[in-house]
Amino acid sequence: MTVPSPARRLADHVQRILGEGPFTRPGGWTHMGAVICDVSFQPRCNYEATLRPRLLRLQASWPDASTVSGFRSRLATEDLAVAMRFNHARKVATARAIADLLSDHGVDTRDDLRTWLGHQANRAALRTVKGVGPKSVDYIGNLVGRSQVAVDVHLRAFAADAGVAGLPYERLRAAYEEAAALLGHDEAALEHAVWRHGAGAGAGAGSA
Repeated sequence: MTVPSPARRLADHVQRILGEGPFTRPGGWTHMGAVICDVSFQPRCNYEATLRPRLLRLQASWPDASTVSGFRSRLATEDLAVAMRFNHARKVATARAIADLLSDHGVDTRDDLRTWLGHQANRAALRTVKGVGPKSVDYIGNLVGRSQVAVDVHLRAFAADAGVAGLPYERLRAAYEEAAALLGHDEAALEHAVWRHGAGAGAGAGSA
């Protein structure tokens, strides 16, 4: 008897648990301050209850931070921990470092970042920032309109329930990508559906 591939097991589990779809992609952000803070502050954070309201408030209170340059100008004169109402020095440092790196590479807008992330060398450069791993690189891509699978604890738990456990990040991401192709779903939309199931989320991540 042939053993189903990890992708096939994931695809079958998606159909059993989530149905046929269609699934909706996450909205993301057009405000670069929100993009940077989302990826910097979200690890080990309840997104819907804790982070998303703070990102919406940041977007409203720092409208000029819609570009990387505007965000860095705000950081030069104001305390991000106060603006985010999130006193976490390491997360603040990550946001500052991401902003500095993007500025150094000439990335200022959402469209700039979406295009920039299409090059492997740039994705590798982003990973040089302390606190940014492969999941964060895939996640920030989804925040600016790319279609990627960012494997977090919810996607790992869903995969384990499907009988796909213990794969390294890149292999599990590839299995989800293949499962999306098998089912005819957009990669980011499938990922978001699995994430919402695991997180018990009501609203999607981000806001355009």
